[in-house]
Amino acid sequence: MIERAERNPQPILGVREVVRMTAFQDFFGRAFGAAAADLGRQEAAPAGPPVALYRGPVTTTVDVTAGFPVGQPVTPGDGLVTATLPGGPTVEAVHTGSYDSLSTTYAEVNAWIAEQGLTPEGEMWEEYLVGPDAEPDPSRWQTRVVFPVR
Repeated sequence: MIERAERNPQPILGVREVVRMTAFQDFFGRAFGAAAADLGRQEAAPAGPPVALYRGPVTTTVDVTAGFPVGQPVTPGDGLVTATLPGGPTVEAVHTGSYDSLSTTYAEVNAWIAEQGLTPEGEMWEEYLVGPDAEPDPSRWQTRVVFPVR
């Protein structure tokens, strides 16, 4: 189901790189592990599920920051950055299924945004609500896709 929402800005701690689409799995494992370790070093807990913030167009590569939302000030360790998930109006949908089929949900959300006469902003993100760390069956994974709009 696609719906409109309103978000507050949300700081995140993670790893930012330009990643080849074929290298996502390795990047996410490394980024989430590094961010979790750094949060542990600072005795800070994630303020939500793992996220990936995407900037610019997705081609064979994409500019992505993968990590965790934080609810307290943190100082990024080596190789880590802080970023902010933008606040304001959004269009959101929860995709259920493997990551390989996310393109279907993206197409549906983009079509809905166009039908509503909205304009997506330059950044968007995914929130990994249920993934391989908690559920071995990919058909049960859940990813929230969030597009800031105007």
